[in-house]
Amino acid sequence: MERERYNNLSKEILDAAITVHKEMGPGLLEAVYQHCLVKELKIRNIKIDVMVPIPLVYKGFVLNKDYIIDMLIEDMIIIELKSIESILPVHEAQIISYLKLADKRLGFLINFNVPLLKNGFKRFVNNF
Repeated sequence: MERERYNNLSKEILDAAITVHKEMGPGLLEAVYQHCLVKELKIRNIKIDVMVPIPLVYKGFVLNKDYIIDMLIEDMIIIELKSIESILPVHEAQIISYLKLADKRLGFLINFNVPLLKNGFKRFVNNF
């Protein structure tokens, strides 16, 4: 049942991102896509939190460092947005780190600066 919920949310996220990309086109600032994607997901009645702080915990100690994830969907799925020429390993390391630090199972790295959004949409898992 939980896997089905992840799959359904994943389809909605991809469809919402494609809708935003078709409407706005590539080449805009990341913040533009973030605001539009938030609106698109809210239209679909999907719970979304934006700019969510994730504390750094080491050996049970909460350190004086927070990392900020772009979006958290239904308290389950992390979305990191980009509008860059190409995804680099550092961007992939970023979302993998966020998944581990936040103890979430699924995340998407979405680069809107591509002609076809499916080429800018990457899925990451953590113990999924």
